[in-house]
Amino acid sequence: MAPWALLSPGVLVRTGHTVLTWGITLVLFLHDTELRQWEEQGELLLPLTFLLLVLGSLLLYLAVSLMDPGYVNVQPQPQEELKEEQTAMVPPAIPLRRCRYCLVLPLRARHCRECRRCVRRYDHHCPWMENCVGERNHPLFVVYLALQLVVLLWGLYLAWSGLRFFQPWGQWLRSSGLLFATFLLLSLFSLVASLLLVSHLYLVASNTTTWEFISSHRIAYLRQRPSNPFDRGLTRNLAHFFCGWPSGSWETLWAEEEEEGSSPAV
Repeated sequence: MAPWALLSPGVLVRTGHTVLTWGITLVLFLHDTELRQWEEQGELLLPLTFLLLVLGSLLLYLAVSLMDPGYVNVQPQPQEELKEEQTAMVPPAIPLRRCRYCLVLPLRARHCRECRRCVRRYDHHCPWMENCVGERNHPLFVVYLALQLVVLLWGLYLAWSGLRFFQPWGQWLRSSGLLFATFLLLSLFSLVASLLLVSHLYLVASNTTTWEFISSHRIAYLRQRPSNPFDRGLTRNLAHFFCGWPSGSWETLWAEEEEEGSSPAV
């Protein structure tokens, strides 16, 4: 690995997240919070549980940020295979979508300028992870948000438990200034994580993506339909998102909805 590869945005962002995570955890242990009080009293169950949750959230973060989000295969194919793939992937009613990198763009895929790749069921590019959120890592991303929110809210409570306001200003600043800054930081992160989790649960429940929700008026396969053609109902949407059931391509589902919409009423 070249030395300058260590200064890439992905390495810097993930390193910063890791350092910030353990730095905040260390602040909570060093100050007179309930976390430290439990440790001093020999009640190690809750401190160990908190540490395991922090470690779990960090491992999930690294997994989501490092895994393949569902990149479209860009290897060149023979012309015959390309034509067959075009027929299989794109229903005749959908205008053929092309990309200079990925040839034929599958339904719900989009090219990410930051990653310079096309991603299946593209949701968004997350700058905090320096990776796209797409078909393969979106479920894990939602699980990460839920676990991260639990850790943040617990950390917020622990930070508040260590704050002592009835002190002279100078003494309070020396003893609790860093902990108060940590409390404010955890409050901000908790708010952001809450909004992200709620919005993504809504999107998952309706089987849509952030990109489709924001840009539906510019997406050809959504402009043609008055409603979301991929919405199968809450239960089936959740089952498909988290468990991959029922299986089937988005093109097939879109075509079935198109046939149902165009069939004459009896």
